[in-house]
Amino acid sequence: MWRIGVDLGGTKIEIVALDETGNQRLRRRVPTPQGDYAATLATIGALVDAVDSELGERGSVGVGIPGAESAGSALIKNASSVCLNGKALRGDLQKLLGREIRVANDANCFALSEAIDGAGQGQEIVFGVILGTGVGGAIVVRERVLTGANRIAGEWGHNPLPYPDEETLTPPRCYCGRQGCVETWLSGPSLAADHARHGGELLTAKQIATRAEAGDAHCAATLSRYQRRLAKALAQVINIVDPQVIVLGGGLSNIESLYTAVPALWGEYIFSDQVRTRLAHNQHGDSSGVRGAAWLWNGDQP
Repeated sequence: MWRIGVDLGGTKIEIVALDETGNQRLRRRVPTPQGDYAATLATIGALVDAVDSELGERGSVGVGIPGAESAGSALIKNASSVCLNGKALRGDLQKLLGREIRVANDANCFALSEAIDGAGQGQEIVFGVILGTGVGGAIVVRERVLTGANRIAGEWGHNPLPYPDEETLTPPRCYCGRQGCVETWLSGPSLAADHARHGGELLTAKQIATRAEAGDAHCAATLSRYQRRLAKALAQVINIVDPQVIVLGGGLSNIESLYTAVPALWGEYIFSDQVRTRLAHNQHGDSSGVRGAAWLWNGDQP
């Protein structure tokens, strides 16, 4: 049976069909109907129906979303695509498509993809990290996503940045209502804001990284602060979860210096005499989320 994965993003909906070994048979993407829940359901339904027709059989369907399903009400919560919040997405799709659907946070899908046949393949515990417009995380153990009692396992982005000894500025306020969350220090916009707070010009995170690599001292200092903050935040993850591999995704995962600088720094904050955890770049890139949605039907995923 084909595994069909759907990545429901804020700007695009992507669908992929994988065979039993993870080989991709087809992949398509269309724009997301902005702010229109009914149209979003219809678009997903049409994509899945088209894949079923082309492949000649009904496949299993997993959906990755920028939010989470409440363990109590089964309604979507914490979604950046706000038209999903408060909606019974899984139930509505099951009625529309006439089959069981599995739904997971997009960070969970990313981590699952990388754990099964990506940068974390063959490892017992994989922690997946999204460093982009926001900061997300997910835990996979023996190729199974850990969701937790409250469906928030791995959400390290809304813990406070640990060991704030060098942060002399007032912690930034997070959209969640608290101050100093990891996301407010490590997202792309936060990196840009930190550069500006320290007297730099208004640059994107990509521009800061590029200029730092080219020898710009001011940008290098900003990137150095970012590397140390990331090292501290990931050290906290290692102290609790102790993964074999941490896989980075999102736009900031393309900053090559992170993969040498951060492991060189995090030992200071880790409760161990040696650190065997490996920091790795994702293998599947933009395909990780949609592939992970398809892999939600790998064994008894939650």
